[in-house]
Order: sequence, then C-alpha cells, then structure tokens
Amino acid sequence: MKTAISIPDDVFEDAERLARRLGHSRSQLYSRALREFVARHEPDHVTAVLDELCTGELAADAFVARAGRRVIERTEW
Repeated sequence: MKTAISIPDDVFEDAERLARRLGHSRSQLYSRALREFVARHEPDHVTAVLDELCTGELAADAFVARAGRRVIERTEW
C-alpha cells in the first residue's frame, strides 16, 4: 500500500543515510521500522487485555480470588 507521511527533515536525512548503509530502499527501511515499532508495543496490548480480563469476571468470582491467593502464598519467589 502506498501512503504519504510528513516527517522532520533531520529524521528523513538520517533514514536516507541508514537505508543506503544497509542497502535497503526507503520503503523497505520504513516498513521494517514500523513493523519493529508495532511489535515492540504489542506486549502492551496483551497486558491491557489481560488486565481487563482480570478486573472483569474473574475478580467477581470469590472462589477464583481465594484460589489465586493460595497459589501466590504457596509459591516460592
């Protein structure tokens, strides 16, 4: 997919130098950079979903809460 973006001149120049040094096209460099950025932030999404799940139905279940506490108490840290 083609897209147009605006970036500061200094970032563009740094990216151009890096692309030349790596032997990549500008598109390859930007795609790789964006892919790495998205992957780096994916764990944040997983954590948010797990947090939401744990504060939802599971937290309302007293049995699950007690069982969880027992597991934590018996676990050697």
